[in-house]
Amino acid sequence: MKRKRFLMFVVAMGLMVNLTAGSVCFAASEITSQLKSTIDKVLEIVTDDQLKGNKEARRVALRATINERFNYHQMVMRSLAKNWGKLSDKKREDFTDLFKRLLENSYANKLEAYSNEKIGYVDEVVKGKYALVKTEVIRADSTIGVDYKMIKDNGNWKVYDFVIEGVSMIRNYRSQFTKIIRKDSYEVLVKRLTDKINQLENGGKKS
Repeated sequence: MKRKRFLMFVVAMGLMVNLTAGSVCFAASEITSQLKSTIDKVLEIVTDDQLKGNKEARRVALRATINERFNYHQMVMRSLAKNWGKLSDKKREDFTDLFKRLLENSYANKLEAYSNEKIGYVDEVVKGKYALVKTEVIRADSTIGVDYKMIKDNGNWKVYDFVIEGVSMIRNYRSQFTKIIRKDSYEVLVKRLTDKINQLENGGKKS
């Protein structure tokens, strides 16, 4: 379970950080091309010598890049499931911002965790406005299957879930969020996420 969680945060949030450019192994459509362009931009940012000494500037650049490809509304709505419908518009907006900060900071803090991996684009399945892009992260000692669930949003394809070795990020969050709300309350969930974000923003140290 710990290994699954590690892969969720390092691979999913990190969007395969420090990956060397991999070739597309099939006749990729615009969907896979859009995803690959985001990953390529990430590579440019993390390998930019001018940004290595400027942590804040690098985070700003990374944040802008992933925000173009992530559909946070879908992520939050699916993670909260039936609890989403119980929230006011203001609480929905606030929680989406909180969730966004969680992913952004998890992403940034895992940047240095991976190196020398390669990525292969394996397959693509499209059903209407939904698509699944299958990739492989190839390491020296193993290969990790990473599937991106995507949805068409105003003409662009956005990521709303990651499936790492068969484990869905959204399903994992939904399970955790539901348990916390059921056992404690929505307010407790917000506090725990806020504490986690503060910890990440302080470089992993508990504040």
